[in-house]
Amino acid sequence: MGKGIQGLEQAYHVLFVAVLIVLAIMVILCLIRAIIGPRVADRIVATNMMGTIVMVIIAILAIMLEEGYLADICIIYAMISFLAVIVLTKVYMGVYRERKQEKEKKEEGKDGNR
Repeated sequence: MGKGIQGLEQAYHVLFVAVLIVLAIMVILCLIRAIIGPRVADRIVATNMMGTIVMVIIAILAIMLEEGYLADICIIYAMISFLAVIVLTKVYMGVYRERKQEKEKKEEGKDGNR
């Protein structure tokens, strides 16, 4: 990017560093949401966002460092992040269904005692 033009190279470098700093702050905020999040759905969305932001960080580093293998790592990370969110969602839905069934059984037991 901007090969041969010194000022343009410096401008790109400053831009990339600024974007990386903003993305790092966003990852920290998503981590806080994942820890605090009042509902499990908030935690799952925050985890998904963190995965996406990390992919963008890896892509920016690939451009900044001019290393092609980082793009491959980014693609692999995208697949792993996607699978992690799917697994978390499946686990959450299973737990939700179990709690719902237990609640229904308790309500049936209360109604049968009357």
